[in-house]
Amino acid sequence: MKLLVVDEEPGVVRVVRAAFRMQEPSWEVLDAACGIDAINMAVTEQPDMILLDIEMPELNGFEVLREIRRFSDIPVIMLTVRDDEISKVTGLELGADDYITKPFGYLELVARVRAVLRRAEKAPFTDEGKLVCGDMEIDFDTRAVVIAGAETPLTNTEYRLLYHLARNAGRPLSHETLLARVWGHEYTDEINYLKVYINRLRAKIEPNPKNPCYILTEYGYGYSFRSLPRSMGSVPSPD
Repeated sequence: MKLLVVDEEPGVVRVVRAAFRMQEPSWEVLDAACGIDAINMAVTEQPDMILLDIEMPELNGFEVLREIRRFSDIPVIMLTVRDDEISKVTGLELGADDYITKPFGYLELVARVRAVLRRAEKAPFTDEGKLVCGDMEIDFDTRAVVIAGAETPLTNTEYRLLYHLARNAGRPLSHETLLARVWGHEYTDEINYLKVYINRLRAKIEPNPKNPCYILTEYGYGYSFRSLPRSMGSVPSPD
C-alpha cells in the first residue's frame, strides 16, 4: 500500500511516517509539500490513500482536492487545524472521504485510514436480485444503478448508503444507524457526513433533488427509502 502525505510541515510528515512504521510497516509513505507536487504525484505515483492538508502554499487543500477529483477517486482524508463545520462540509462536498483535525493521535489516524479503505473496497454484498422502484433499478449482484434506462455511477460510499436505505424500503433508519452501517461505529456523531452524502445521492438519483421522491427525510430522526411503482419515479413527494 502507498500513502501520500501532503503537508508543508515536516513534523506532520514525521508523525505520519512513525505511525505507519509502527502500525502498518509494509506501507510506503510518500510526501509532498505543496499542492502542485501533490497533484503531480497523485498522477505518477498512484497512491492508495492521500492525507491532504488544507493550509498550503500556491494551492490550498480544497483546490488540490477539486483537481484530483477530476481524474481520480483515490480516497482522501483532509488534515487541518480548522474544526469549523463549514470547512468540514466543504471538504466532504468536494469529495473528501474523511476529515481529521490537528493535532491528532497516531492511533486515531491509522484507524481512520483503515476505516476509509474498508469503505473503498469493492467487494459485492451477498444479497442477490434486483429492486425496481419507479424509474430506478438497483442490481444488488453487479451494484449497478439504472435510472430511466441509463446507468448512474455511484461511489462506493454512495452505493453503500443507497443499499441500506433500499434494503429497508418503507422503514425509517436513524442517523446513527446509517452512520454506523456505512461509515462505522466510530462515526455515529458525524451527522454532517450523512447530510452531505444524502445530498450527493439525491443529486444523482432523484428527478428533482429539492423535492425528493425516493429518499425522504424523517425530521429529527433520519431517512427512509420510499418504494414507488415502476415508471413513477418522476412523481414528486407529497412531503
